[in-house]
Amino acid sequence: MKTVRLASETDFAGWRAGARDMRARHIPPEVIVWQVGKELFDPSPPPPCGEGAGGGGVSSTHAAPAPPPQPLPAGGRGFSVPKDFIELAEAVICHRSPDRFALLYRLLWRMKDEPDLMHIATDPQVAKARSMAKQVNLAVHKMHAFVRFRLLEDVEPETYVAWFEPAHRVVERAAPHFLERFTGIRFSILTPDGCLHWDTERASFTPGVDASQAPAADALDDLWRTYYASIFNPARLKVKAMTREMPKKYWRNLPEARLIPELIASAEDRTATMVAQPPVTPSKRVFKAAQRIARDGRYDEFPPTTMEEVVAGVDLCRRCDLWRCGTQGVSGEGPVTARLMLVGEQPGDQEDLAGRPFVGPAGGVLDRALAEAGVARDRAYVTNAVKHFKHEPRGKRRIHKTPNGGEVKACRWWLDAERRIVRPRVIVALGATAALSVFGKPTPIAANRQKAIQLPDQSQGVVTYHPSFLLRVPDAETKARAYAEFVEDLKFAAELAG
Repeated sequence: MKTVRLASETDFAGWRAGARDMRARHIPPEVIVWQVGKELFDPSPPPPCGEGAGGGGVSSTHAAPAPPPQPLPAGGRGFSVPKDFIELAEAVICHRSPDRFALLYRLLWRMKDEPDLMHIATDPQVAKARSMAKQVNLAVHKMHAFVRFRLLEDVEPETYVAWFEPAHRVVERAAPHFLERFTGIRFSILTPDGCLHWDTERASFTPGVDASQAPAADALDDLWRTYYASIFNPARLKVKAMTREMPKKYWRNLPEARLIPELIASAEDRTATMVAQPPVTPSKRVFKAAQRIARDGRYDEFPPTTMEEVVAGVDLCRRCDLWRCGTQGVSGEGPVTARLMLVGEQPGDQEDLAGRPFVGPAGGVLDRALAEAGVARDRAYVTNAVKHFKHEPRGKRRIHKTPNGGEVKACRWWLDAERRIVRPRVIVALGATAALSVFGKPTPIAANRQKAIQLPDQSQGVVTYHPSFLLRVPDAETKARAYAEFVEDLKFAAELAG
């Protein structure tokens, strides 16, 4: 028997060197033993980013570098392999199957006499290797999606740590995603197989640790739960599809997972409640008048003077072509004596179905932020710059599209009517599209936050983020900071409104 000793479970360089040497010497697969040698590990100091992780630190042991690949012997005994086999082998090495090293060598052994082997999808060994590579790539995807960072307390400089249990040994393959996305943050990702550490300048890897070193819960957990509850759509719930994308084995390490059983159980009731809340129905007289105005296009001759006329007119509006997109027009809602008016961009998917503004994921974020700012939503008038849902179909989904300047200008006629009827003291523009409609020109958000902008009708305008922007922010630290600023802006507007 011939033994090839590897430095670690994912030692691709060591496997490649050993495989080339064995194949060049015509050693058949059945006499080779692939062994991961623990004695190849040497102690060394832990990286700075691991200090304080989970209160117990990170193991200071790391894998010794694998020996460089040995050249094939001269004399014509060598042969080349296709690039896709090398890429396949790099993925398969990360699989947990103990047979992976031998399987790859069996393929290498056959390729000299079967040069097209990797193109034979029905070959059992090729199919098995490709299946293993697919499982590894899926594990990388799940790691990207389900890692949740937590801030270490009393650690300087500020450091975040995450605990994750991947299906396969994919820490190094998944690392570039985190290094690119969280470049300015010190962090560690701990797993049972290996750990990634980043100190904002250098990445390092150490052996795996056990679950006792996982970080404790922190304030970011509540943010994750709020985010997940906000984007959960009971009307589109498919439990099998959800658990296929988010397998239950990952739930124990996801702060939002404890909400899932309750959200699933309440989905039917929430859907029924949403359906049972139809929009305001105008009287027949108002509806017929709106029909005549829309048919003749005589909008400027008959500006609405009541909210009932706005509701009827918005649903029948033909001032632009967006009426062809949405299920119905969605006007604003709230008291006509409100001091505070909130203007979003346009109805979303759930708003279009329900006929009410801000009842979907963005509405959940807005409701929470209003509550933290001390503003009761039912005391504010909530509407959108554009009254129909602009979207494009993608499979069974309807994907939001930003309204263009002409559509915003056409629909501003309705927003002006709402402003005349409500006469708010303060108008909050949520996002760039709303700011364009409210102020009549592009108004950068970052440069105008926390400012009172005088409007021609003597109300004051305030600009801030749209709640849907907060849902799209990729990393937790930036998301938390942007949300805090959003709440501050709403407090500022509420104080202006008195």
